[in-house]
Amino acid sequence: MKRWFRPALIVTAVLALLGFGITPSTAATPITVGTAIGRQDGSSASVTGYVVGQPTATNTVVRSNFPNDFALALADSATQTSTSSMLYVQIPSAFRASYGLQSNPGLVGTKITVTGTLAAYFTHPGLKDATAFTGGGSSDPGDPGDPGDYYAGAEGKSGAALKAALHTIISSQTKLTYDQVWTALKDTDQDPANANNVIEIYSGRSIAKSSQGGGVDDWNREHVWAKSHGDFGTATGPGTDVHHLRPEDVSVNAARGNLDFDNGGSTVAQCTGCTADSDSFAPRAAVRGDIARMIFYMAVRYEGGDGFANLEVNNSVDNGSAPYIGKLTVLKAWAAADPPDAFEQRRNEVIYTTYQHNRNPFIDHPEWINSIWP
Repeated sequence: MKRWFRPALIVTAVLALLGFGITPSTAATPITVGTAIGRQDGSSASVTGYVVGQPTATNTVVRSNFPNDFALALADSATQTSTSSMLYVQIPSAFRASYGLQSNPGLVGTKITVTGTLAAYFTHPGLKDATAFTGGGSSDPGDPGDPGDYYAGAEGKSGAALKAALHTIISSQTKLTYDQVWTALKDTDQDPANANNVIEIYSGRSIAKSSQGGGVDDWNREHVWAKSHGDFGTATGPGTDVHHLRPEDVSVNAARGNLDFDNGGSTVAQCTGCTADSDSFAPRAAVRGDIARMIFYMAVRYEGGDGFANLEVNNSVDNGSAPYIGKLTVLKAWAAADPPDAFEQRRNEVIYTTYQHNRNPFIDHPEWINSIWP
């Protein structure tokens, strides 16, 4: 993970060494977002804060489906939701490719420093006419899945130590009720081509958000880690964790049931590309990696220390009610053959910024799968 320098400080130091007696400007020493909000006097300043979304109106900041690359909001906390504690930053055209949120949705949650003029934007405390952006964004293409210092505790670790570190990191989350899952899924699994629909995970069908329910051809909430594998039901915790809950056709959901994952079997009705037999299920090829990464997330997040079973991936099928799901070798192959795509990455970002405030590390760092399960 890279650490960022501040060009203004380096320029000041070099000039001083050359014998130029200059006085650093107010932009040389970064200030907090809170200080910037209280100092809307037209002065120049460098402000350091976390990117928390995009302002679209005086009291509105969106955290997904960003309309353009023109603005972002900073806060002193990555989980801030009150617009009164945010600074609205205008993004000049020269910086939009690297710091605009439509082009760089993964920037949300990162810490950056922006230098500009402290002046109202969207009739709200703001920073305009920026001359420099540092940190986060596409300036760090080698570490695209690490918002700020989120994975700092996992640096340099592998195997069991890495698994333990990731468990600690992702266990810090906001827990949803089972009813709140309906709302979350309508956002996390929204059809990119039709904002009124969601995409069903196994079938790939685009279906109206309003068609939720239990009737034929409705969609309902599928537990990818079958809730009977560990007997957690729909209890707040693993039973409501959106990282593995997905929309699915009622009939297809029933066909999957609590089967483990493996290759082979017969065609599943209403699920093109899906197969199943007496002890296993395989989704369409386009989401097999997604399935694997959800399973690996659950095996790291739920380790038996918070009142629920210790969930583990094994190399078996027909696991029944035991807190295991297989087949490990197949899931690893699926993850390798189907790497994270834009839909999956956006979903991870929306869960992190809007709902649970934790991430699936295997979407951000697929290489960690083989480190933990060699």
